[in-house]
Amino acid sequence: MKTALTIAGSDPSSGAGAQADLRAFAALGVYGVSAITSLTAQTRSSVKATIHTPAAFVTRQISVLLTEFHIDAVKIGMTGTAANVAAIGRIIKSRRLPNIVLDPVMRSTGGYPLIDAAGEKALKKLLPLVTVVTPNLAEASVFTGLKVRDVHEMELAASIIHGQGAPYVLIKGGHLKGAAVDILYDGAEYQYFEAPRLKRDKPELHGTGCILSAAIAAGLARGASIEKAVADAKAYLGKVLESNRKR
Repeated sequence: MKTALTIAGSDPSSGAGAQADLRAFAALGVYGVSAITSLTAQTRSSVKATIHTPAAFVTRQISVLLTEFHIDAVKIGMTGTAANVAAIGRIIKSRRLPNIVLDPVMRSTGGYPLIDAAGEKALKKLLPLVTVVTPNLAEASVFTGLKVRDVHEMELAASIIHGQGAPYVLIKGGHLKGAAVDILYDGAEYQYFEAPRLKRDKPELHGTGCILSAAIAAGLARGASIEKAVADAKAYLGKVLESNRKR
């Protein structure tokens, strides 16, 4: 069985963070291990407080796991601090970890900051080290300095972020008005992934970005191409959302 590592925050409500990542890995037939960057106090609807793990201990968690597990893919989610971002970058380079999916988590669905200002800037330094980065509209705006509000601006943002070093860029359009369209850019062409917009009428429907990026990592761990990993991850996320709506 392939193994994927999530480097992410802990969500005690299990809707997002490392808990959601591990659930996605398991559902998609990949063994999951985790390194926790931050502890959160949160419910399914809001984050109340955070405590970030010291960078040295983030490094220690990953280093210990690497003594026992061969890692086939890595999902990076909430990092919390610039120091954690730097530590993660160093270990990716020194251990040559493969198939890196960066979900550049900056704020919770409710707007609570999940990384410090220096950390937001530091995330750009990870871009040349990853396989694919998966920002939402707000995160793409931070990376580019642009207001990303429609498909044209998503395309422009994707090309800029690619120029910052990311081989593949997946701009998530879940906050677009109208149809929900995600755009994958490889430096040469754009690929569009459109899905029906489901009403988010339950608080447990947070963490969609975590689930999507974890599912992409699972696909890469199993040897899928980026395009197939994204398509399969979108399909998996759709099933999760539909299942939650029926509960």
